[in-house]
Amino acid sequence: MAARARRRTRSRTRSVARHLAVPLVMVLLFAGIAGGSFVALQRYGSPAHEGTCVATGLGTSHRYTTDRVSNAALISAVAVDRELPPRAASIALATAYQESQLQNIDYGDRDSLGLFQQRPSQGWGTQEQIQDPIFSTNSFYDALVRIPGYRSADINDVAQQVQRSGHPEAYRDHETEGRLYASALTGQSGANLVCTLDGVGATVSPEQVRGEVERQFPRAVESGRLSAGLSAASSAAPRRPEGAGATALVIEVGDDETLGWAVANWAVARAAEDGVVQVSYQGRVWDRALRGEEAEHWGMADGGAADHVVVLVSEG
Repeated sequence: MAARARRRTRSRTRSVARHLAVPLVMVLLFAGIAGGSFVALQRYGSPAHEGTCVATGLGTSHRYTTDRVSNAALISAVAVDRELPPRAASIALATAYQESQLQNIDYGDRDSLGLFQQRPSQGWGTQEQIQDPIFSTNSFYDALVRIPGYRSADINDVAQQVQRSGHPEAYRDHETEGRLYASALTGQSGANLVCTLDGVGATVSPEQVRGEVERQFPRAVESGRLSAGLSAASSAAPRRPEGAGATALVIEVGDDETLGWAVANWAVARAAEDGVVQVSYQGRVWDRALRGEEAEHWGMADGGAADHVVVLVSEG
């Protein structure tokens, strides 16, 4: 009798365990899926929503938040200003995303700082200098151009030669998005970058936006490759957004179409930060007010000269 009772007890225990095991496995499975989805959203961004920008190419697309794409635009602008090949921007963007997720952070491993997690103790500059994105980006390119064959070598391997990271293969994970954003922001792929943004909040004056052009493209300004001036929106823009008070920042680029598209995409990338409501170049226009399918690409506009980019900056 006792033996039969023990067998019945063991049988009931196994039955309960089996019934508990199935829900437990399902919970773990869904948790894994949810965790994987969270990681994917963290890495690639959530579906289209306000406050993000996207670049497309190579059979895919990647979406970044506006703060990240603004830093991507700065990194690319420095490459364009120095007349470096687009490959340099691809390497820099893949590196900065791996190191800081394209954020100018004031912390890191040991004394690492900034977009590229550069260390004062390793000669990259003072803490204050490294936290200046233009200084740190130029420092990265100064090291990059000293690497023989960087224009054609493997992006991950070149990035590792510059950074000497403890994770030498990590840059490879961000090569595709680095190439996509470099292509758009160095002007190689035309009207590629689009942003979906909230309405204009706090704005920057048109004079300050012009100052940012001159700060991020200093060599191009000094050499006369580009120049920026202010004009009335009604006389400069191919079409003016209805009911929007705006000043036109007219950026002259001459006959350099690649530079023109680099500047045009740069202005879109900074639109959230600068209160930009419209960017037009060569008969194409990005408009902040558009939504839905219309917001997924640059539209067409009558007019639009080949020698200048028009950036409409909100007057608040």
